[in-house]
Amino acid sequence: MKIIIINGPNLNLLGKREPELYGSQTFEDFFEDLKEKFKNIELSYFQSNIEGELIDKLHEVGFNYDGIILNAAAYTHTSVGIGDAIKGIQTPVVEVHISNIHAREEFRQHSYISPNANGVLFGFGLKGYELALDSFL
Repeated sequence: MKIIIINGPNLNLLGKREPELYGSQTFEDFFEDLKEKFKNIELSYFQSNIEGELIDKLHEVGFNYDGIILNAAAYTHTSVGIGDAIKGIQTPVVEVHISNIHAREEFRQHSYISPNANGVLFGFGLKGYELALDSFL
């Protein structure tokens, strides 16, 4: 099974950015733990702060992977283009957010990703990525 985690803007700052909200572990360290825990999955990771690069990656993997775990971060609430990219690919997508987006600012409560995703997980911290992986198994 081949699954990719795609993270959007500012998630490269995990471990440094607002640790009270996002925790103190870097995503790279967490990803190493995930690979150890899910040895039976060919797991890859991509992060970009650039919307077009995220769309390009979705197009690249959207026809030959078994699953995509997407945390589009702030682009969740603004990017019609990422929503359309998900609609245009075949690989199932699970949308993940570390925080509970419905407990935050009103603008964060709308997602252009959700209508095109196979599932949505939010508010479970980094554990949401594990739950998304479990959903593909």
